[in-house]
Amino acid sequence: MHDLLVSHGLPALFFLSFLASTLVPLGSEWLLVVLLLNRTDPLAAVAVATVGNWLGACTTWAVGVWGGTFLIRRLLRVSPAAEERAESFYHRYGSWSLLLSWLPVIGDPLCLVGGLLRVGFLRFSLLVFIGKLARYAVVAWAVLRASG
Repeated sequence: MHDLLVSHGLPALFFLSFLASTLVPLGSEWLLVVLLLNRTDPLAAVAVATVGNWLGACTTWAVGVWGGTFLIRRLLRVSPAAEERAESFYHRYGSWSLLLSWLPVIGDPLCLVGGLLRVGFLRFSLLVFIGKLARYAVVAWAVLRASG
């Protein structure tokens, strides 16, 4: 699977980044690192990963808005505890918490709860995009600096 994803370059990065930002438990940073080490254009790689991850988060937001309890609890298997933690985080920090949507474990539920709580799409998009871009830019910067 690793070789298949690496051989497809930026399209594979987009696809993996999209899936990683839904409630599917995947990571996309490893593929970004591999592509950068294989001399893929850093700006293109960060842009593709960011847009894919942002679109996945938008999909998760849409599930929160229109998905209903059945889809969220039964199909996506989001536990009431995970949903409650994300809601608590929202109530504590407001929509600014969406800047942390890149975090493992809590990031995807934050996007879902953003939809459940009907955070406006423009606000949601802007905050999530900034957070996702910052994460991928930092990963790319670290890889490029280390590989030197």
